[in-house]
Amino acid sequence: MDFRYFELDPDRKNLEERIEQLVRVYEHLLLQTNGSVELALDYLDQVAKRYKLWTPEFGLKEFQQWLKDHRMARVDGKGAWSLTGAGERRLRTGSLDAIFSGLQAGAGGNHRVARPGQGAERLSETRPYQFGDNLSLIATHETLHNALRRSGGELNIQEEDLAIYETEHDSSCATVLMIDVSHSMILYGEDRITPAKRVALALTELILTRYPKDRLHVVLFGDEAWEVPLDQIPYCGVGPFHTNTRAGLVLAKDILRKSKQSNRQIFLVTDGKPSALTEPGGRIYKNPNGLDPRVVNKTLEEADHCRRLGIPITTFMLTEDPYLVNFVEEFTAINRGRAYYSGAGSLGSFVFVDYIKNRRRREGGG
Repeated sequence: MDFRYFELDPDRKNLEERIEQLVRVYEHLLLQTNGSVELALDYLDQVAKRYKLWTPEFGLKEFQQWLKDHRMARVDGKGAWSLTGAGERRLRTGSLDAIFSGLQAGAGGNHRVARPGQGAERLSETRPYQFGDNLSLIATHETLHNALRRSGGELNIQEEDLAIYETEHDSSCATVLMIDVSHSMILYGEDRITPAKRVALALTELILTRYPKDRLHVVLFGDEAWEVPLDQIPYCGVGPFHTNTRAGLVLAKDILRKSKQSNRQIFLVTDGKPSALTEPGGRIYKNPNGLDPRVVNKTLEEADHCRRLGIPITTFMLTEDPYLVNFVEEFTAINRGRAYYSGAGSLGSFVFVDYIKNRRRREGGG
């Protein structure tokens, strides 16, 4: 008899690799089109035809069917396409995978407080076993040493010999990711909003799967500031807005003040200077020319207020213009936070190294 193993079918393997490549392009286009499946498919068809990604056996119609079969997208009775919950989840997991694949080995870790407790990160210190301790944390070497010392060289382990590794206490964290949606985020051929959205999607997936006690909020700010539900991140886009950084900070601060998490932080992703301010009566004062002292001072006051509340701000500035660097340095010094200057392509890695590795404060502190 002639056996052909399914896993080793070269034609199927090549098709699966091609579909995976197409899906990655499609998902990038989804973020660029603010979650429009129809536009993403239209652009994908143009790209695929230009670069000969379609084959006689697998073209646009087959890809559309694949999306439906895998419940990544749906078509309503009028023929309109839309993302499904599975499609939105795939965007999150794809973003998380893409960002973590770019991190250097060893960059990860947990956000922890430096005291023993029930947690997932094992310390080198040990203690006697207590009923209910996780048996996977038994310190083998220390346990054997205790048994041999007690019995005078005979290996006969008793409960009193068991030693357990201490663990660091995992602290919960509330994070507000502020994303600039002013018009400059897509000016001059630069697409800065898509990487920012990818970071928000990846952070969402990370927290849902690895840090379920944490909370993530996403705040968009242009002329004004507003919070968006996490499932709406793919559909966010820029507008003809100025940059009201202070309004975003005010909203982020109010969200975090109501948080039950012990640690609180703000990530600020922007590519421009603050150029707008909300007046007491609600009117938006705008000045796109230079750094307006009135706008700057109010923004710096809000950074200082966050510091007094124990809320650090990490700023990710997607430009290195000298006059903006000076503002960010002053902003960071007042808040006692952090600042990174990066291209949009490296934004994700910077945010994740900071989130996973650096946010370690004692529970109950600020």
